[in-house]
Amino acid sequence: MHVIATAGHVDHGKSTLVRALTGMEPDRWAEERRRGMTIDLGFAWTELPGGQTVAFVDVPGHERFVGAMLAGVGPVPAVMFVVAADEGWMPQSAEHLDALAALGTRHGLLVITRSDLMEPELALEEAQRHLADSALGELPAVSVSGATGAGLDELRGALAELVAGLPPADPAADVRLWVDRAFTIRGAGTVLTGTLPGGRIAVDDELLLEPGGRRVSVRGLQALGRPVDEVTGVARVAVNLRGLPRESVGRGDVLVSPGRWLTTSVLDVRLHPVRPDTGAGQGADPGQALPQQLHLHIGAAAVPVRVRPLGSDPAGDTTARLTLSSPLPLRIGDRALLRDPGRQRIAAGLTVLDVRPPPLTRRGSAARRALQLADMTAAGDPAAEVTRRGLVRRDELAAMGVELGRLTERSALSAGEWLLDRARATELSARLVAAVAEHDAADPLDPGLPLGAARRVLELPDAKLVDALLRQPPSAGQLVARDGRVHRAGPGDALPAEVRRAMDAVRVELTASPFAAPDAGRLAELGLGPRELAGLVRAGELVKVADGVYLLPGAERAALEVLATLDEPEFTLSAARQALGTSRRVAVPLLERLARLGLTRRTQDGRHRVARG
Repeated sequence: MHVIATAGHVDHGKSTLVRALTGMEPDRWAEERRRGMTIDLGFAWTELPGGQTVAFVDVPGHERFVGAMLAGVGPVPAVMFVVAADEGWMPQSAEHLDALAALGTRHGLLVITRSDLMEPELALEEAQRHLADSALGELPAVSVSGATGAGLDELRGALAELVAGLPPADPAADVRLWVDRAFTIRGAGTVLTGTLPGGRIAVDDELLLEPGGRRVSVRGLQALGRPVDEVTGVARVAVNLRGLPRESVGRGDVLVSPGRWLTTSVLDVRLHPVRPDTGAGQGADPGQALPQQLHLHIGAAAVPVRVRPLGSDPAGDTTARLTLSSPLPLRIGDRALLRDPGRQRIAAGLTVLDVRPPPLTRRGSAARRALQLADMTAAGDPAAEVTRRGLVRRDELAAMGVELGRLTERSALSAGEWLLDRARATELSARLVAAVAEHDAADPLDPGLPLGAARRVLELPDAKLVDALLRQPPSAGQLVARDGRVHRAGPGDALPAEVRRAMDAVRVELTASPFAAPDAGRLAELGLGPRELAGLVRAGELVKVADGVYLLPGAERAALEVLATLDEPEFTLSAARQALGTSRRVAVPLLERLARLGLTRRTQDGRHRVARG
């Protein structure tokens, strides 16, 4: 399916043309048919030569209903611009063209209607002159009469060529369906309609309704008036939602894929002038010509915004910060427009550059921000975004609209879902080296900075980032993760001299009698309290068998070798004590430790035996 919106001045025959093409009545309200004037969005569809199906969003042309017109054309990729031969270019023709230019519409067809009332050449020439000065440029043109049917076959052929040249939609895109109509069907509940620009919606899908983030479930779908199990964009679609009260949704709300979009109420944008007389784009600082209070139109939404001009970049483009009265799911690269409802004019078009901008709190920060925005593009450079933000999650960057496929390992350090700027990673690595050295100097008996403490010192949200920094210079080669701590690499000897001397004395004694663990009195005499002993255990100098019982590393295997030489394969505690040359104080916990390690086993009569194999 393809979707095309109409555009043009009131009473220039847009609805008549849609009616003639489709055989359907686009005006839904009796008031519209009584007055002969479209006041809300209408919808109809037909099949074109070649088999393509095209749906029309018929918009009102009267200046009082510009909001409805913008809701109709916002999500639609192409336009059928209608000008009446007997009236020519009119004020709403100009405003509709301004809106299309501001929204970045590039595909369209010019249709001169009522050619039975006047020769179309003058109106065609005038319309093409206005179009040529806009972003749409010169469009293919067809002259028709909705009353006589003249030119309708040529129009159908031109529409077929138009839709054949439209860029294909991405069926894998994240869903963002702007709601242009909401109503209730008896027995079914609330139904929302809109133009799906891409992506896929299926029955039983769960979506989020924004603003508010309410989770909703798809009960049913319709496309072109028929029930379907799924629909892919571009398409006109009606979505029946389970358990959603009609009063909780309206035009401008939006259905989105869960977890794939960021809602924002503050964004930075680049402004685009619409026409020389609109004010935007004029003077040394064109943003100053904009009123402070405007309406932002995107998709089917119309939201009051406060505009803060930031300044002009070196290319002469104006950037601004918008503060929205209600958050919207937006992405870098989105096109929208600002409208002044008081003056009833399109003030400027815009491209979204940042949906998570930094606060402007210091003097001169607006001008500095304008310089930063000068290098930002609608495509969203992933490396530049990581550099700008320093640290960001992959899913958040994708939700901003940044294509991560262009990101390389040289431009960002990856740690799980996190992306860290390389320059910042180098700075954090240097801080980590210094933090570990400071910790070890302050507490040499407790060497190595715990990973959690390292994360807090560096103000990082995830310990995985600390692990990644250990592979980044200058910490790479200087630091190593071991036993949940960040240690200085290499053997090193951070023990205080007095502890080292005490340990040397213990080693001499245990070398002579490997299982005669020094008692509390001897340890105190040597100055080895609980902290010193814990430090020696962490350093691998001693093994803690039990509270107050410390032996040299390898004591377990040495004990096992002694016990394996006993005459009896099953031995008592007393026999083990005598063989090891130690006291009951040491023998009991040592045998318990051997059993826990699976090196010995207890027999049914309470004896011990060395485990084999």
